[in-house]
Amino acid sequence: MQHLSTQKFVNDFTEAFEGDQSGDLQPRQTPGVLYSRVLPSPVKQPKLLAWTGDLAAELGIEEPNENDLNILGGNAINASMKPYAACYAGHQFGNWAGQLGDGRAITLGEWPLANGKSWELQLKGAGLTPYSRRADGRAVLRSSVREYLMSEAMHHLGVPTTRALSLVSTGDLVMRDMFYDGRPAPEPGAIVMRAAPSFLRFGNFEMLSARKEYENLQKLVDWTIAKFYPELTGPDKTLNWFKKVMESTAIMVVEWLRVGFVHGVMNTDNMSILGLTIDYGPYSFLDAYDLNFSPNTTDHPGLRYAYGKQHSIAYWNLSCLANAISPLFEDPKELISAVESFGPIFYEKFYSMKASKMGFDELSDGDIGLIDDFENLLANLKPDMTIFYQLLGEIPEDLISVAQISAHFDSALYHDLSEIEQELLVKSILAYQGRLAKNTISRKDAQSKMRASNPRFILRNYLLYQAIYELEKGDDGLFKRLQTALSDPYSKAHDEFFALRPQWANEQPGSATLSCSS
Repeated sequence: MQHLSTQKFVNDFTEAFEGDQSGDLQPRQTPGVLYSRVLPSPVKQPKLLAWTGDLAAELGIEEPNENDLNILGGNAINASMKPYAACYAGHQFGNWAGQLGDGRAITLGEWPLANGKSWELQLKGAGLTPYSRRADGRAVLRSSVREYLMSEAMHHLGVPTTRALSLVSTGDLVMRDMFYDGRPAPEPGAIVMRAAPSFLRFGNFEMLSARKEYENLQKLVDWTIAKFYPELTGPDKTLNWFKKVMESTAIMVVEWLRVGFVHGVMNTDNMSILGLTIDYGPYSFLDAYDLNFSPNTTDHPGLRYAYGKQHSIAYWNLSCLANAISPLFEDPKELISAVESFGPIFYEKFYSMKASKMGFDELSDGDIGLIDDFENLLANLKPDMTIFYQLLGEIPEDLISVAQISAHFDSALYHDLSEIEQELLVKSILAYQGRLAKNTISRKDAQSKMRASNPRFILRNYLLYQAIYELEKGDDGLFKRLQTALSDPYSKAHDEFFALRPQWANEQPGSATLSCSS
């Protein structure tokens, strides 16, 4: 175990590639380089609000002392760190946005692990970089709490994600216009230390390709493969690497759908090259099951990033990545073929996931239609997704009448069912029970499978809103209870949070409505 302030960091990325070493924070284009050296900007009074002990233990990082706290708050670096902001581009809401880059994130360096690998440690909200454009490079407590808690919630749910090591308040106020409606207001500032094997995005490769910096593009692809996919060698390694990225992306999105997560802003600059959930902004879990739900007001009215469209957007984004690396291929025919295989790969994983959520022993041909019918049921009734699947796992075998079945699922509903909706529910449940009767595993084993696939606790937006509101007033009670609950999301130990979204949360800004500022 080592302290942040005394550990010798490695800097593989900055040593492998050209960067702008000037330290100039003036917003500008930076052609020919993959990053810009930049120091975090000091804050008034860093105070540790949260520390992720299990992640720290996994990485071998000691609990922070005063010197470490200064690093977490951006007031100091250790001598072996070479902080930088990465240069990348991206497609935002389907449109090419050109150069973007780390506008409020600064990677301090790479923390070495005992196995010879390393994790990047990055401060989000630590001040200006050359990629901040017209912004200030800071983050507010509201958005920082959301990033800190949700990245850890997703980890404990079993969803591939970046992690969060610490949450620090800065003692400074930051001006924010939450909904871009001309009403800026001061908010308390905060910084999250994020951790991941890499924060490389699709946009890193898009940037180099768009600038026709093909030598750097080839170098970045080769470096990425050597560092994260060393098993890939030979003349087809770039193609096989893309297939790996595609598969990990499919797995990630399937896991989002399993737990009801909506990212809210699936731009290509927010897509991890390692298939990790990255950049937690205007996200949400589903309350009512709605395929067209998007929590991001910036995404309205088009709903490009709605819950039920996330797999299609993943395919679109992978196509952008394929287009970016296509100059490295003499004949892109096999690359195009690889992109087109995304659909079959995704749906195989999707239906297998749904079969587990429903407690099937295995996925048979006849199950596809039943799963599709169940999806239709959920889309029509719009029950609370989390509560519905919990009740499904607890349904008695002898429940057969309309009244019994309707009563069993009543606590998952946001409205009274019409007669037609009741009929649809009963028909689907009877068909489901018939399928369970054909299982080759016991009912107890089927229920165990469902409990492992269906979380009982999810970090709902209204809970986050309440925790942030209270934390801003100096009360961390709910924040701490949510921290505990998110670390154990599949048990009944935290049923104080097992409830429908309350009526007041339907219209509450910061709960029902979020923006990219969130």
